[in-house]
Amino acid sequence: MRALLLAAGAGTRLRPLTETIPKCLVPIGGRALLDYWFDLVFAAGIERALVNTSYRSAQAHAHMSASPWRERVDVVHEPALLGTGGTVLANRAWLGRAPFLVAHADNLTDFDVAGLFARHRERPAGCALTMLAFHTDRPQQCGILALDSRNVVQGFFEKVATPPGTLANAAVYIFEPEVVDFIVRLGRPVLDLSTEVIPAFLGRILAVTHTGYHRDIGTPDSLAQAQADVAAGLVGRTGGPALIATSRAR
Repeated sequence: MRALLLAAGAGTRLRPLTETIPKCLVPIGGRALLDYWFDLVFAAGIERALVNTSYRSAQAHAHMSASPWRERVDVVHEPALLGTGGTVLANRAWLGRAPFLVAHADNLTDFDVAGLFARHRERPAGCALTMLAFHTDRPQQCGILALDSRNVVQGFFEKVATPPGTLANAAVYIFEPEVVDFIVRLGRPVLDLSTEVIPAFLGRILAVTHTGYHRDIGTPDSLAQAQADVAAGLVGRTGGPALIATSRAR
């Protein structure tokens, strides 16, 4: 199994912190955000991970070269951002023709990676991808999902003023090769997964709801809350599901 960790963002909302450090290296509980991702995916059996970089890439590369997981990490630099879908397109040879994980690595999470792959293997007929979902208390800032009785996504409402619920796209996916084939057919080197790819697969996406911790750390307030949550022991630190009885995803 392989994973693409999208980590090239500049983190402009976290300035001035990100004026001197890339967002993927923002420290939470004394550890870089990217390190949480490495522990999570490799402890679950992911064989190799590809990380894209752009903003302050030299710092990111230096950090990864010193990681205990460095022998299983590949890095690709984007001089100009390709968008989340464009990165999938540009690295399709590395991703191969087996199902693979794609994750926005600017979230702090403790979902069960192996469990998500297991659910993907049991997905309803016709589904081309599996999406991690979580309940949010900020639905206007997320992509909100509408599911049918099989937990297949029938509606996707990206950051709308009056969202129809609180179940949100966690920006973690397992793609079948046909999703990549669709991206290739679009014929554009720069594109976005959330707005240009995911909507095309409505009715063919299995949603798996994570009941543990999941937070976008993209604003100072959210980062501060993540720091407090790690200090309180609400986030797994060694990979695996680290689920808690009551959902604390925000």
